[in-house]
Amino acid sequence: MKPEKMVFEFDLVFSLPKGSADEAALLDALFEAGCDDAVVGLGSPGLIAVSLERAGDDAEAVISEAANQVMEALPEGAELREVRPDLVSQADVAARLGVTRQALQKRELPAPAVGGLYRMSELYPWLAESRRGKLAAKVDAARAWFEASHGAQRINARISLGEIQFRKTA
Repeated sequence: MKPEKMVFEFDLVFSLPKGSADEAALLDALFEAGCDDAVVGLGSPGLIAVSLERAGDDAEAVISEAANQVMEALPEGAELREVRPDLVSQADVAARLGVTRQALQKRELPAPAVGGLYRMSELYPWLAESRRGKLAAKVDAARAWFEASHGAQRINARISLGEIQFRKTA
């Protein structure tokens, strides 16, 4: 019997070219590209965030495939800027777990990676090992989000290094 595939929950943040802010057209194009399960955020000018849950064996492969699928729906010049979760604040983690920031601050967390932000790929193993009581169920419930962090971190690093590019061209 084949083991069940892991579900990964992640956000893709794309920059959009100027003049492509027709929200209805973007939403229709995403639907047509098969992203009918996406939650789309268009709150920041020039950016679109697409939240997805996808199943697979490897977070990086699943996220890359989803990024290519979303890219099909976006206008020429759109570019993947960031995959989340990678760097997160205590507030991000607290909100996801449904606890207060103070509840996390009571625990000895690993050192932040930069500017008070934590690498989710480093924080999750710590939370998974040190969880007790009510927090244990909350960490388990958010596992799809935490598990996506490994792939998000690798893709973000490869984008930063110029090894890969998700940019729609003619």
